[in-house]
Amino acid sequence: MVNTERVFIGLLHSSLSEQVLIRGWIYRLRELAKTTFIILKDCSGEIQCVADPAYTRSLSLKLDEPVEIKGWVKPDLRSRSGFEIEVTDICVLNRVTHLLPFNSSSDISEIGIDTILAYRPLSLRNHSVGDIFRIQAAVLHYFRQFLWEKHFTEIVTSKIVSSETEGGTNLFEIKYFERSAYLAQSPQFYKEQGVAGLERVFETGHVYRAEPHASSRHLTEYYSLDLELGFIEQSEEVIQLEKELLTYIFEMLNENYAEIIKRYRTKLLPKMINVPIWEFEECLERLNQSYGRTDLVDDLDPEAERQLCQLAESETGISALFVIGFPLSARPFYTYPRGNNGASQSFDLLFEGVEITTGGQRLHKREDLEQALRLRAINPNMFESHLQMFDMGMPPHGGLAIGLERLTSRILNLPNIKQATLYPRDRYRISP
Repeated sequence: MVNTERVFIGLLHSSLSEQVLIRGWIYRLRELAKTTFIILKDCSGEIQCVADPAYTRSLSLKLDEPVEIKGWVKPDLRSRSGFEIEVTDICVLNRVTHLLPFNSSSDISEIGIDTILAYRPLSLRNHSVGDIFRIQAAVLHYFRQFLWEKHFTEIVTSKIVSSETEGGTNLFEIKYFERSAYLAQSPQFYKEQGVAGLERVFETGHVYRAEPHASSRHLTEYYSLDLELGFIEQSEEVIQLEKELLTYIFEMLNENYAEIIKRYRTKLLPKMINVPIWEFEECLERLNQSYGRTDLVDDLDPEAERQLCQLAESETGISALFVIGFPLSARPFYTYPRGNNGASQSFDLLFEGVEITTGGQRLHKREDLEQALRLRAINPNMFESHLQMFDMGMPPHGGLAIGLERLTSRILNLPNIKQATLYPRDRYRISP
């Protein structure tokens, strides 16, 4: 008697010699004179099914059609799984009604990114594409898991705000009933307010930057992994936390997703606990000595980030480094100064040629924040609802933000950040 409950393909090994019901998409189809071979794919794996060719031809099966198959699980040492399905019945659940631009089994490297994005659901059935988002989901899972163990509380904050967070102008303005509002650039203020009550908080969510870039590394909407913690003494404590965090995430990926990682990288992910820390001024000197760069003053450009990662890899074997001591003038107003030399208690993490993290220690006294705002010709009254929290016992604190799509693209060595974004938004793309 057939099992009327669906069995996931990944669990078929426990149903040898039994009659089962499976569902999925036709991943590959080969109709020969005596046998039809169907590779069926679901969310847990794929399996070879063998059927009578006269029967399958009568059904006019096509690639990527969703079907329900009943059959016997038979041993077959020639298959990768060690067994196959001997088909007794096929029910087509829906039809592919027109010619598709590609199939789920197509070589995705031969398909342009615009076509992939236009047919995103279809592309997700492809192993190479689907695995990107499986890795991304795992990064999110391990990010949360690590921070839960470190006494962090996850918070969920509003993405509609009344004013800017970073003191800049890269904001998306929206109509909010009778007045204007903005899409949040960052949950920074909310994270700090969370620290005032919960001490250690983190959030994962979208942020928005109205920056008119059209590059392979920028998005106007991206997913940010944010954390903030209280009672710190210097930004190096936040750096150490991120080293431990990324070491944990990478170890879990290497352990549980090695097959996917190896398809995208020549070697497994590095131990981030060993990433070097270089001063900003030291970075400028190294860039000058190695590449003749004399054009950088208070920040790093994308080419400098790539060059520094190359230098770090040649010295340490890891294409990553923390850059500390950025000029205070190049950082948000709430950044804590380092001494009186114009440097800041802030950092960037560069990983495999791209900045993936910005973080640092924050100002925690109201008078210091008000002074920092005035130095930038910003009226502190604009931030009164936030500043009042600093009259209520705000501890010294700091934090960081990691761009999930950038991190995913570096983990898998993807040339374009849009490959690591399910539905990317940039200067020109707002659909689908």
